[in-house]
Amino acid sequence: MKWEGTPRQQATACLEAADSRGQIKRIGDRLDREEEVRRCLVQIAAEKGIDLPEDVLSWPGKRLLRLVLDRAESAQVIRNPIRRDEGFVCVHCGLEVSPHGRTARNHCPQCLRSLHVDIVPGDRLSSCHGVLEPVGLSFRGGDPVIHYRCRKCNAEGVNRALEDGDPPDDPAALRRLSAQERL
Repeated sequence: MKWEGTPRQQATACLEAADSRGQIKRIGDRLDREEEVRRCLVQIAAEKGIDLPEDVLSWPGKRLLRLVLDRAESAQVIRNPIRRDEGFVCVHCGLEVSPHGRTARNHCPQCLRSLHVDIVPGDRLSSCHGVLEPVGLSFRGGDPVIHYRCRKCNAEGVNRALEDGDPPDDPAALRRLSAQERL
């Protein structure tokens, strides 16, 4: 990051350049020596409506920068899948589906349907709970991938087909799905 322009321009450039923990640390170290830029960051935070403690100017540059970036809420969002291998009864065909054992099974091996219960795989945080209809099949790295659309909210997603399950995904259902044109 180049430290050029007015202190306000430098503060704005700091916010734009802070895209990793390493960058935040480097910029924070520099901010410890740039009082005018720090004041501009505090002004930007106030303009964003961020609550500022009275002693904010005495904070280390890294902490000040994190406050102004205001990423605390988005940092709490789960992005990594949670491995959850549980048995269930299919809401569409009634098949009692046992856990896969090696990976999480989240669709019926007979009718290929699932429930829209996750935002991130395994988190069980979706409030929709609609039926996920299989609408197409593609291949990723040679593995079949089922494309889904929720009947209730129209959300779309994908899930790897399980050809090695007990029972495996129905080969005839997968063939029928691959013959369909993806909507």
